Order: sequence, then C-alpha cells, then structure tokens
Amino acid sequence: MWAYTVGFTVLPHVGGFLGWFLNRKEIPAWYEKLKKPSWCPSRKMFLVAWTVLYTGMGYASYLIWNDLGGCSSKAIVPLGLYGAQLAFNWAWPPFFFRARSLKMALIDILCLDVLAMGTVCSWSRINKVATLLMVPYLGWLAMATCLTIRIWKDNPEQKKGKSE
Repeated sequence: MWAYTVGFTVLPHVGGFLGWFLNRKEIPAWYEKLKKPSWCPSRKMFLVAWTVLYTGMGYASYLIWNDLGGCSSKAIVPLGLYGAQLAFNWAWPPFFFRARSLKMALIDILCLDVLAMGTVCSWSRINKVATLLMVPYLGWLAMATCLTIRIWKDNPEQKKGKSE
C-alpha cells in the first residue's frame, strides 16, 4: 500500500516540476521585470510553499482514494474535482510565464479557485484530515489569486518578444 501513498503524494510535484523546468528561463528574463506589490513572496518562498502544498494535497488525495475504496463510482466526483483543479494548477505557469498572458493566467486561477473549493467541499464529508490538509492550499491560492490580479492590473499586456 505504501506505493500508492508515495504515488499520490508525488503526483502533484510532477506538474509543478515540469512547470518550473519549462518556464525557468522566463523568470529572470521577464518575471523579475514585472511590477509586483511589496507583499509578493520571494522566489525561494514560492519553492518552499509549493513543495509543502503539493505534498499535503497529494497525501490528502491518497486518503480520499483510500477511504473511497480506490477508483470506485463514489470517487468520481471527489477525485475528478481534484484532478481538474490539479490540471488548472499545472496550466497556470505556461499561461503566465511561457505565453506571458496575464489575462489567461487570471482566468485559469479563478477557475482553479472554484475547483479547489469544490474539491475541499466534496472531501469534507469523506475525510477530515484530507480536508484540513487542503486548507493551507486554499489560503495560498487566495494570496496567489490576489497577486495575479494585482500583476495583471499593474502590467499592461504586451506581445511576447516586445520590450524585453
């Protein structure tokens, strides 16, 4: 059973790592030049936060999967919502960093917020520990959403390649 625990716990990190790897050159080349609010976390804080958050949400998804008896019909909605929010989570870095589309990143994170809240609501009747493991993620998403809105408002969009 430990293989399932590890697999579910590591899964969110896969997309997070790929998002970082594919977009790592955009951070110093573009992101650092954006106007950001004073309360914007440092790059190191993002790394630490996402490591903790991905680990927590991954383990929480394992608890839900385990409590529902694996991929059963009862697991479709709770794990489907989780998978959908994870996909939107993974889609944000390419929209923001690669495409430099602040508007698409904002739309993505707003959809992510709704899906993450839906995930937590659907999990609350299944496993309290899993639900509590998602609370820091919801808090971080609230901050990340506010940050995305602020960056979008403070940095008029430009076509990629212009004014670099």
